[in-house]
Amino acid sequence: MATRALLRPILTLLFAGLLVAVVILNRSAVDGGRVEPVSRTGPADTIARFGFHLEDVAASAGASFVHHAPTFDSRLDHIMPMVAAMGAAVAIADFDHDGWQDFYVTDSAEGSANGLYRNNGDGTFSDVAAALGVADVNQTGTGASMGAVWGDYDNDGYEDLFLYKYGRPELFHNDKGKAFTRVTDRAGLPDWVNANSAVWLDYDADGRLDLFLAGYWPEHVNLWKLETTRVMPESFEYAENGGRKYLLRNRGDGTFEDTTAAAGIDTRRWTLAVAAADYSGSGRPDLFLANDYGVSQLFANRDGKFVDVSRESGVGRAPKSGMSASIGDIFNDGRLSIYQTNISEPGVLIQGNNLWVPKQPGMLVFENLATSLGIDLGGWSWGAQFGDVNNDGRTDLYLVNGYVSGKTRESYWYDFSQIAVGHSAIIADAANWPPMRDRTLSGYQPKRLWLNDGAGRFTDVAQVAGATDTYDGRAVALADFTNSGALDIVVANQRGPLLLYRNRVRPGRHWIELELEGTASNRSAIGARVELHWDGQVQTQEVSGGSGFSAQNQRRLHYGLGDAAKVDRAVIRWPSGRRQTLEAPAVDTLHRVKEPE
Repeated sequence: MATRALLRPILTLLFAGLLVAVVILNRSAVDGGRVEPVSRTGPADTIARFGFHLEDVAASAGASFVHHAPTFDSRLDHIMPMVAAMGAAVAIADFDHDGWQDFYVTDSAEGSANGLYRNNGDGTFSDVAAALGVADVNQTGTGASMGAVWGDYDNDGYEDLFLYKYGRPELFHNDKGKAFTRVTDRAGLPDWVNANSAVWLDYDADGRLDLFLAGYWPEHVNLWKLETTRVMPESFEYAENGGRKYLLRNRGDGTFEDTTAAAGIDTRRWTLAVAAADYSGSGRPDLFLANDYGVSQLFANRDGKFVDVSRESGVGRAPKSGMSASIGDIFNDGRLSIYQTNISEPGVLIQGNNLWVPKQPGMLVFENLATSLGIDLGGWSWGAQFGDVNNDGRTDLYLVNGYVSGKTRESYWYDFSQIAVGHSAIIADAANWPPMRDRTLSGYQPKRLWLNDGAGRFTDVAQVAGATDTYDGRAVALADFTNSGALDIVVANQRGPLLLYRNRVRPGRHWIELELEGTASNRSAIGARVELHWDGQVQTQEVSGGSGFSAQNQRRLHYGLGDAAKVDRAVIRWPSGRRQTLEAPAVDTLHRVKEPE
């Protein structure tokens, strides 16, 4: 508690003293590290210079979708824009198994409809959510959609859909791409979870996908019918009065059992994102939790039991506002780094985003290299994803940001600071929070698209590459929608339109993609690790069951190769432990690989 006492006058100075002079739209170029100056040149010049260009084609592609926020109990009206500031999400999968990537997006207002956009294979999409039974999921009394993840839980070859909500979670079985059947009631899911994140994983290596579901608000809270206004975090630094976590083990008969306590997971932090990957090299997925109002957590998987190694690993020492977690091998050396987003507002609060890099491959000791690489300052940062957007062989980073873009230019930061330095009894009661009215809180922020130069620095090229929006971004996901070897980008914005960026990559840059199917492993191959060797380089990727904030990339693994016209080999470690090597696989090709029997 001494730490908190020391921090209070510091926070008071930061929030109360400096905020008076803050102007919400005064954005400095140095806010995002090294920034490429805005150019008046066209797409062709951008492609020639940076190797790619983005164009929003959502409207012309038939993917016009607008997110709406939920409306909670009237006793939260004075801070409604802030407490109802999440719910825009996107998850990608080839749900009908036709070889083209589709995506699911969420709406959050009562009575609103979610969208399932089927890829028509000609550059356009059709919303088939209503026809297939996964649209009408925000009915009054059932909660509001916060996100979804795809995973083939019954190993029948088709990706099923798990929807997490502030409210009742839902599971939909994929009936061979023709329809979805709601199987929530027999699956054994918890009745009510105020969740902002979930991930599929096979934590016990039995060949069946399990589910990790992370609560944010406590599960006993119904935000539409409050019993009390004492529902807020008890601290801005070490809050532990959030929602419980659920590790749901797949029994293999269509049902799940809650093994959270038995597996050693016990935390009530305010979790906003989860990233499951094998950080330790054990062959089992570990769990990284990005927690709001506190410290991050890392649970090491030791033969199906989890051990909290947060402090000794280094990721759980400094409290911040964790909102997203994504995984990438940014140095092409086999080390899977974790990118965690936080809050940075120039002249107000600089938490800085984190890039947790293992000191050695398979070693659960991390150092934060975000500042030295220039990817620490991204505004009020939400979802972020790694991917090689220009196919030069190096992993880049796309980030969305912005909290509440109000109707007025007046900032809410000063009032926010009065609560931030208050006693826990004050903070925890929503009735004590100053009214927001129509004010802005870190709104209208420019996005970040950091290109990796391969020499230890990233450069922000978002403004010149076509990502110029200032919506309140939440989720971002990457996929090759045209089967052309280029990663397109989908962005879900809170109370805003969906953005679908078509990626035009410089001709002549090579690539390779692998789509894996498990046999002894789970059919989705989630947790499979691939090392690609080419031109003296090696890059590691894992098939993920959810990544970023309220998002999921395509399961297909995409590698840019730059000018290299050949690949030496791809080494696959399946979740079952089996290993497979593909010698000299063809470039500029999608390889569908089935686990050897």
